[in-house]
Amino acid sequence: MVVYVLRRLVQSFFVLLAVSLVVFVAVYAVGDPIELLVSAEATEADRQQMIARLGLDLPLWQQYAGFAVRALHGDLGTSFVHGIPAIELIVQRIPATFELVLVAIGLTCLLGISLGLVAGLYHDRALGRSLMGGSVLGFSLPNFWQGMMLILLFAVWLHWLPAAGRGETVEVFGIPFSLFTRDGWAHVLLPAVNLALANIALVLRLTATGVMEAKTQEYVRFARAKGVSERRILTRHILRNILIPVVTVIGLEFGQLLAFSTITETVFAWPGMGKLLIDSIYKLDRPVIVAYVMLVTFIFVMVNLLVDLLYAVLDPRVQLQEASA
Repeated sequence: MVVYVLRRLVQSFFVLLAVSLVVFVAVYAVGDPIELLVSAEATEADRQQMIARLGLDLPLWQQYAGFAVRALHGDLGTSFVHGIPAIELIVQRIPATFELVLVAIGLTCLLGISLGLVAGLYHDRALGRSLMGGSVLGFSLPNFWQGMMLILLFAVWLHWLPAAGRGETVEVFGIPFSLFTRDGWAHVLLPAVNLALANIALVLRLTATGVMEAKTQEYVRFARAKGVSERRILTRHILRNILIPVVTVIGLEFGQLLAFSTITETVFAWPGMGKLLIDSIYKLDRPVIVAYVMLVTFIFVMVNLLVDLLYAVLDPRVQLQEASA
C-alpha cells in the first residue's frame, strides 16, 4: 500500500510538470497582457518598464524556467492585475466554490442514488421508466440556459430564492462560510441545483443499471432463497456491489465540479474560483490562469488516488498490489 501511494505521488509530480509546461506555453501564445495593463496614454518608456517588471521581456524558456523554480518553492507567480500572489488570490475563492460543490455533490448522492435504486427496482413499471426517461433531460439541457430558467422561475416569478451572490457569511477560524446562515443557504440552493442536475441524471442511470444487473445475480437469488429480507438484500448485497462505479463517478465529478463550475458561477455571480478564472482570462492575467490549472490538476490527481484507495474499502476483492499499479 505504501509503495503504491509513493509511486502514484511520483507519477503525480510528472503530471503536474507536464501540465505546467503545456499551460504556460498556451497562455503565453494568447494575447498580450501589456495591452490591457498599460493605459493608452502611457509613454513607450512606461510600457517597457512594465514589461521588464513583469519579466515579459525574457525568452519563453527563461520565463518558464523561472516559474518552475519558484513553483518548487510554492510560489506560482504574482497576479498582473491584483498585485498579490496568484495562489493567495485563488485560495481566497476556494471556500465559496467548495461550499457550492459540496451542496451539489450532496444533492447528487442523495437524489441520484435514491432515485436510481427506485428506477432499478421498478424498471419494468411506469415509475421506473419515467425516472429513466426524465433523466435524459439532465444531459440534454445546456447548463447556462438551465441556470437562467431556474433564476426566472424561482427568483423572478416566484420570489422564493435570490438570483445571485453568496449571501451572509460567518467566519470560522478566519474562513468565511455561508452554509451556517439561513441567507447563505437561500443563495446557494439555485446554483447548487443547477450544478447538480446533470450529475444526478448520470448517477441515477448508473445506479439503476447496476441494480437491474445485480438483481439477476446468483448471490441475490441465493440470499432470497435463504429467506433474507428484501431490505437486507438491497443494502447488503445489491447496493454495496454497485457502489464501486458510482463512487468512481462521484469522485471524478467532485474534482470536475471544483475545477469547471465556471458557467454556473458566472450565471449566478457566485464569487468562486470559476468566476475568478473567467475574469482572469478576460484580463489575460497569466499567473492566475496557470496557478488555477495547476491547482485543478493537483485536485484531480488527489481525488483519483483517494477513489482508488476507497475501492479496497468497498470491495475486499480489489487489492492495491505493490508489484503492479
